[in-house]
Amino acid sequence: MDRIQGASPPVLAEGLSIQPRYLEDVPQTRVVGGEEAKPHAWPWQVSVQYLSGQHTCGGTLIKTGWVMTAAHCLEGDYRVVLGEHILNTSEGTEQIMKVSQVIIHPNWSFKDRFEGYDIALLKLSTEATLNSAVQLAALPPTGQILPNTCIITGWGRTSGNGSVSNVLKQASLPIVDQKTCSRPDWWGSKAKPIMICAGGDGLKSGCNGDSGGPLNCQVDGKYYVHGVASMDIPNKCTIIKKPSIFTRVSAFIDWINSITG
Repeated sequence: MDRIQGASPPVLAEGLSIQPRYLEDVPQTRVVGGEEAKPHAWPWQVSVQYLSGQHTCGGTLIKTGWVMTAAHCLEGDYRVVLGEHILNTSEGTEQIMKVSQVIIHPNWSFKDRFEGYDIALLKLSTEATLNSAVQLAALPPTGQILPNTCIITGWGRTSGNGSVSNVLKQASLPIVDQKTCSRPDWWGSKAKPIMICAGGDGLKSGCNGDSGGPLNCQVDGKYYVHGVASMDIPNKCTIIKKPSIFTRVSAFIDWINSITG
């Protein structure tokens, strides 16, 4: 494998609203507080696994030969499973793919994840077969405004120190604007414009194992993958004013297209 704005909305926590709080547009294992997703309701969701078959991160099928995930997930050799819902059960919908090439964004640094650029692309050894359980994700066009809430999906921990989930879970997370997320009592200077902050109400969040998976945002009746799950508070996850952090996909469209064609 080669590695190369109106009436004041209700507030959930100070500065976090369930009304839209848009961020500026720029060209580690389970969902906490979520519920089981309907099987194959998110057909672009991918399980990134060690060669042994153990799930480690999520991912998004963006082309029949390409998966998008988080750079911090990738320090070994992997396979991906498409059409997955229950990890430890063969449902007949799975497509198990070898990875022929790993491409990590050149600005990513394992030494400082808060610099951003936590995004990578996996080239599949064979093309995916599209069907009702396996579909391509839509990536956001430049300038598309985020809605007030988006949905995280994954097989990550169901609580900070809890167990992982065998079934794909989902949770709706309120979007936090860049100004609020970069306040000192939130994430401060660690929150960058190339990131999306979502959550922070102390109730729902991503968690260890959701990394690399999609943040699904519905705009005009269609879901777009606006984020790649990147960071949470290790072993805690649901901390007020510490929302889950996602790599902002719209900031990397040109890079993605330059690699995948």
